[in-house]
Amino acid sequence: DIEPNVPDKETVMEGFKELSDVVGADSMGWRYDPIFIDKKHSVEWHISEFEKMAEILAGYTKTCVISFIDIYKKVERNFPEAKSVREDRAVIGKAFVKIASKYGMVLKPCAEGEDLAKYGADCSGCMTVHTFETALNSRLEVPKRKKNQRNGECACLLGTDIGAYDTCGHLCKYCYANVNPVLVKENMRKHNPDSPFLIGGYR
Repeated sequence: DIEPNVPDKETVMEGFKELSDVVGADSMGWRYDPIFIDKKHSVEWHISEFEKMAEILAGYTKTCVISFIDIYKKVERNFPEAKSVREDRAVIGKAFVKIASKYGMVLKPCAEGEDLAKYGADCSGCMTVHTFETALNSRLEVPKRKKNQRNGECACLLGTDIGAYDTCGHLCKYCYANVNPVLVKENMRKHNPDSPFLIGGYR
């Protein structure tokens, strides 16, 4: 109902587990986002679903990244029933930290400030140098860079977006990268798997 063309999560989680068996749990991260509230998706619903998924993925990853929905103008238009999470952030965050810990995972909020650190969340960043070094089991020599992504809230090592607007056929209601479903279909028709470009060719 919210992610109409995304494969069901059971299928995705099985693929996640298979990939983890190949590369190892240190190289796998799970994202539960965006967290939003509406009539169906209550605080209790999120906590229940998070625990079900954490139990399935236990042992296949040591990290879960979360973020709360940002109500951009495009999101407001495409998903008017969604509400941003304000007063319930602490309740959700505290419950998620406890559940993640129960299943051997560290909870990392993505660009959400330090608010959840007091409950045990790791607010140092979700894709930091340490993250890559752990995944690669190797030390990296990383050049210094300016911290300017998302108004300085993002601590990730790499912060380059890839892709193009109005090209994803998943058509998730909360997505800020799609404006027009008709344009999405047109762009997808232009995609050539033999081309180095996302849409069409060099002409």
